[in-house]
Amino acid sequence: MYFLIPIAFFGMIILFSAFFVVKQQTAVTVERFGKFHSIRNSGLHLKIPLVDRIAGRLSLKIQQLDVIVETKTLDDVFVKLKISVQYVVLKSKIYEAFYQLEYPHEQITSYVFDVVRAEVPKMKLDDVFVKKDDIAIAVKEELQDAMLDYGYDIIKTLVTDIDPDAQVKEAMNRINASEREKIAAQFEGDAARILIVEKAKAEAESKRLQGQGIADQRREIARGLEESVEVLNKVGINSQEASALIVVTQHYDTLQSIGEETNSNLILLPNSPQAGSDMLNNMVASFSASNQIGEAMKRQREEQDNGNAKKK
Repeated sequence: MYFLIPIAFFGMIILFSAFFVVKQQTAVTVERFGKFHSIRNSGLHLKIPLVDRIAGRLSLKIQQLDVIVETKTLDDVFVKLKISVQYVVLKSKIYEAFYQLEYPHEQITSYVFDVVRAEVPKMKLDDVFVKKDDIAIAVKEELQDAMLDYGYDIIKTLVTDIDPDAQVKEAMNRINASEREKIAAQFEGDAARILIVEKAKAEAESKRLQGQGIADQRREIARGLEESVEVLNKVGINSQEASALIVVTQHYDTLQSIGEETNSNLILLPNSPQAGSDMLNNMVASFSASNQIGEAMKRQREEQDNGNAKKK
């Protein structure tokens, strides 16, 4: 009876080994006596112990393979490209994916190397950055045609990184820095020129307004003098005496204004007690002489006009 216990235990192990579970988005290949028998999808399954065995499992999820390729551009610059390939095993071709390719990653990598090293040497370094999508499309088309027969569908390929040689990157950074400094200098020059032009316009406008103010001031002064002379003429003072009186009055007003400024260093010459009287006498004499000269010139013109009229 005791020998039945090991047999029963061994039988239980064999019975439990007949059942197996396949996870979601996974396919299991079952072989019988070393020959392909069936493909099992997700769920609980039964196999014949010691006859059937699980040969392998394939993930049906989208997978990603990153491949780094070093190559040379048309302008002789060595550059490293990181190509990300997203692929999935087709449910209808699980048999081909499992039995025809032993190392699918190596196979995909070989095709990526082949396409990138055929496309990039046709481009300059700047074009590699600009046309990276074209490189990715070329890689996908090549892989799609090659891997579809093996049960692999290429979902998308991406050029995720472009890394030129360190010296080239340093030179590119210097070029970019120089270009930015040049642009900055142009903007600074434009700004300085605008400031100069606006400052000149402001000064011109200030001078114009200042001149207009002086002209208005003198116009008002002349109008005030004219009114003062008319008032003095009404009380019997002729125009010469009135003008002289106004000048003397302004002279003493100026002296009074200077005296009111305690910190003024202005000295008005002449500044003697007789300065006003002398100024008045000189002005009256000047006006008299001017009137006499004017009367003489007037008589001379009249005589010339009369003489010309007689000749005619």
